[in-house]
Amino acid sequence: MEDKKSLIYNCAKELFSKNGFRNTSVSDITKKAGIAVGTFYIYYPSKEKLFMDIFMDENIKLKRKCMESVDLTKSPLEIVRQMLSMNAEGMRSNPILNEWNNRAVFSKIEQLYREENGSQVADFIFDNFHGLIKKWQDEGKIRRDIDSRIIMMIFAAIINIDTHKEEIGPEYFPQLLYYMTELIMLGLSDCPA
Repeated sequence: MEDKKSLIYNCAKELFSKNGFRNTSVSDITKKAGIAVGTFYIYYPSKEKLFMDIFMDENIKLKRKCMESVDLTKSPLEIVRQMLSMNAEGMRSNPILNEWNNRAVFSKIEQLYREENGSQVADFIFDNFHGLIKKWQDEGKIRRDIDSRIIMMIFAAIINIDTHKEEIGPEYFPQLLYYMTELIMLGLSDCPA
């Protein structure tokens, strides 16, 4: 049974990477997997659910790669900038993760996923980063008076602003992200007594 689920997953991942979410149908996936359409629905309730599972797995891989690559000897500001830069590049270079930028597609998928999984869906953003935030708080490098989960959501907000790049103006976006990150980190570094 797990073999068929893995087969569906892998075939879908290949097709989503090649054709995108919109241009991949359940029929395309089952044809590539050599199974009946009805078999697909034994393992996945919808194309959206399957896509989001693949997206989440790819996102976790990217976040792990970022955490493994970051130079932890740098200042919190430099580390956050480095991680945001690696995350942005990873999102752009992975066709599945790049669907994040297609809000017409992703907002619907994300809403369905949130309904099914609750608010913890946001936990994947920088899950591995949470320990580092607590360490910085313990060392007095960033504010202790702000709950570490709120700080995590501040970083999630920085990532989510990427979806408003067109509204902001692509020509201003890199500088905006740079200064916004700097201002947030300066505010977080201003440790009250």
